[in-house]
Amino acid sequence: QVQLMESGGASVQAGGSLTLSCLTSGTSTDTTYMAWFRQTPGKEREGVASIFTGRGRTKTYGDSAKGRFTVSYDNAKKTMALQMLSLEAEDTGVYFCATSTRIMPAHASMDPTAYVAWGQGTQVAVSG
Repeated sequence: QVQLMESGGASVQAGGSLTLSCLTSGTSTDTTYMAWFRQTPGKEREGVASIFTGRGRTKTYGDSAKGRFTVSYDNAKKTMALQMLSLEAEDTGVYFCATSTRIMPAHASMDPTAYVAWGQGTQVAVSG
């Protein structure tokens, strides 16, 4: 069984940057899909970015993240990161990391139902 723990959420001004981390433990996540999702009140959980942690490191981004966010995975540290630049108020929300046991096409990796394990979330608040 895999456990996920997010960190790095904070309150920042618009235009600022943050890097979120997702530390994994338990079952290896070295050849699977992992992803970041954002949850805001009254809205469905939205896919922000995903990465295949095996060979090729396929990355997929949600429309709001393209050009501003970068997802990465460090095998040695067993940690997925999300670097967020040029933050906007619309980026506010609780960010969850998740991992899947499925092999899937990249476009399907933004679907939260494809993921079986989730962290507790970390809050990001962007103001101004």
